[in-house]
Amino acid sequence: MIPPEVARIPDTAALLEFDPGAIAEGKYDRRELTLMISPERLFPACEFLKTKRGYRYLSDVTAVDRYPSEPRFEVVYQLYCHDRKERLRLKCLLNGERAVIASVVPIWGAANWYEREVYDLFGVQFQGHPHLRRILMPEDWEGHPLRKDYPVTGYR
Repeated sequence: MIPPEVARIPDTAALLEFDPGAIAEGKYDRRELTLMISPERLFPACEFLKTKRGYRYLSDVTAVDRYPSEPRFEVVYQLYCHDRKERLRLKCLLNGERAVIASVVPIWGAANWYEREVYDLFGVQFQGHPHLRRILMPEDWEGHPLRKDYPVTGYR
């Protein structure tokens, strides 16, 4: 549900006009806009936000594990528009059984290492990523250490 005051914000209104089904929820708090985006519509929404709304800077991609809740994972994208000095947070919810989402590396090259980090630590797969492999943990490491069901002492 998108509150009316959020729907009137120019970025939200433009994205709704571009793809009415892209936004599942939204909120505006502390002068920052957060939009919950449908995972299957993330890539076109990000392309639109970069080319038409000026969000040329991707400052971060991270994730949250909501275990044992479903959807389990929340992938978070932090965007910035230098021209308007505005921030935009995008969130996508993913099921634990199939934590797969489109890679945004073709849109923002900086997403490369961010997505690798989220893959390495949470196990989220980024479809279309040019070289998705571990970045922090050794290649032979078992599991993904920031998952809430990962043993504190590691696998033995």
